[in-house]
Amino acid sequence: MKIFTIEENDANSRLDKFLKKLFPNASISLIYKLNRKDKIKVKFEWSEGKFKRRDNEYKTQIWDEIKIFLSDEEFDTLSKNIKEENKSSMVAWEKLSSKDIVFEDADLLVINKNSWINVHPWDHKTTETNIIYQVQDYLWDKLNSLTFKPSLAHRIDRDTSGILMIAKKKEMLVRLVADFKDHKKIKKTYFAVVVWKLWRKKWTIKANLLRIENAKDENKVQVNENWLSAVTHYKLLKEHIMQTKEWVLILSEIEVQIETGRMHQIRVHMTSIWNPIVWDKAYWDKKVNSFLRNNYWLTRQALHAWKIEFFHYGRDKVMELEARLKDDLIEFLEKLK
Repeated sequence: MKIFTIEENDANSRLDKFLKKLFPNASISLIYKLNRKDKIKVKFEWSEGKFKRRDNEYKTQIWDEIKIFLSDEEFDTLSKNIKEENKSSMVAWEKLSSKDIVFEDADLLVINKNSWINVHPWDHKTTETNIIYQVQDYLWDKLNSLTFKPSLAHRIDRDTSGILMIAKKKEMLVRLVADFKDHKKIKKTYFAVVVWKLWRKKWTIKANLLRIENAKDENKVQVNENWLSAVTHYKLLKEHIMQTKEWVLILSEIEVQIETGRMHQIRVHMTSIWNPIVWDKAYWDKKVNSFLRNNYWLTRQALHAWKIEFFHYGRDKVMELEARLKDDLIEFLEKLK
């Protein structure tokens, strides 16, 4: 027999859904059976200090106590989770570095993501580290929730570095996800280096985008006036002129703000005006990429999620955060000088 106390992250959840998260290896029919046979009882505020059987639809409340009448062996079998099995293996993976933590409090963890790291373990068929496992490893002993895992409030591309927000509390996750979908409540600013001279130093690109699922011989995202609207604002910061035996190449540093959050939006929009992101494998010239790799040691797209402005519900105020450029981009820009 075990007794669990419901805390903030586990509150306001249906009893059956709470039990399903607590027992990932149990079928929903087994959970209903356990409850039907009085293996699950709840002590709540108006239960006069007694544990009573509750319907599966019962919404858990803070400080509720859940008593589960199972043997230790039964409990371990039903609750065994892949996260537990991966804890030891995460030691061998790249851990989250303290220098990559932009901000942290009881509600949020904001990190400066490295490039070439997946945000989810299922993004690519690989055994490489990923942000979810890094965060779970970092927060392993800091969260007291039985069923809630720290979760991404948004995403950025595998090859893009910069700000990534992780919610530590369920309520914060729900609110931030809604704000990101709203697009008007969160201001995202990116830093990028693009190819060629910009025809205007400041401009707004409005071009609808089509996402093609399972794309093979074509780009995954394309400009298509009949699909989803997308708005991108850019501002020129600095220009660099590179001269070789074969060509003269102009590279432009820009600040980018997006009103919408379409997949590959900045990359496709900048390509649509003939100023693609430097080293963009999908939307730019492989020959120039090879030149930059061999001469300037750059091996990924020059795109960085630089700044973010958002409303922090836990602190009841607007916050602005900035993630410093990664070392490879800093070195690349130094070489351009």
